[in-house]
Amino acid sequence: MKPRLAVWGVVLCLVLPVRAEESAGITSVQLAKSSASWNGAPLPSYPAGAPEITIMRITIPPGVALPMHQHPVINAGVLLSGELTVVTERNDTLQLKAGDPIIEVVDTWHFGRNTGTNAAEILIVYAGTTNAPVTVKRSPRG
Repeated sequence: MKPRLAVWGVVLCLVLPVRAEESAGITSVQLAKSSASWNGAPLPSYPAGAPEITIMRITIPPGVALPMHQHPVINAGVLLSGELTVVTERNDTLQLKAGDPIIEVVDTWHFGRNTGTNAAEILIVYAGTTNAPVTVKRSPRG
């Protein structure tokens, strides 16, 4: 198997539902499956180049907002704890609570704000290419 196919096989195993062995008590729940981001925009094609998967766990304290940024690659995640509000520069808004999945917007300026009283912790998987950024922060001028 080619390395690129092997990586995508691992990603698919993580996101596709798996038939569970009922006798072992194993369960599998599909949290999200879509060809569009949370605001309805279609996801772009995967970029050409050697694939690189990045997994990040991000913790945002209560009342704190991330800076305006965008992702040049497809990414998805799950809010592990807390509450998070995601807002695009066009004011599309998504409210997340612990356990909610997100298929993030791509090439769209947005920010996230912890709107709860506890830390918001989110696990995100980015499907990019080797040495390419997964997040780009907006410059103060623009």
